Amino acid sequence: MEHDKNNNEDNGIDEQYLMSIMAGSPKKEVSVQNADPQKEKAITKNKLKSQKSNDITYMEQFLTHHTMTKRGDKSIYIRSEYHERLSRIIQIIADDQIPLYAYLDNILAYHFEMFEKEITDDFNNKYRPIF
Repeated sequence: MEHDKNNNEDNGIDEQYLMSIMAGSPKKEVSVQNADPQKEKAITKNKLKSQKSNDITYMEQFLTHHTMTKRGDKSIYIRSEYHERLSRIIQIIADDQIPLYAYLDNILAYHFEMFEKEITDDFNNKYRPIF
């Protein structure tokens, strides 16, 4: 019986609420224990990442190191105003010490690190195997 109780908690079934409905009391009291643990973990993860990023400066995060050793074989298109902004950031803040492609690579790496779980969840929700 204990296994069934744990299984219902894992499935998000509120047994107390169901029993109150059967007893004729349709009011549901919101309890802190019924909060979505996945959402809490995501919020905590984002807070930890933002605290981590607060420990290092913008320049340290994006403008001092880059993993790319050469320009890639692919071309991308961005808005001209973004190109100008990014170029000015590199020229002024980084003293022209990092190429634009490496700066963009650092930005994308950070983006994928920050939103990895959300991207993976959305992808898995939309991807359905054929068999």
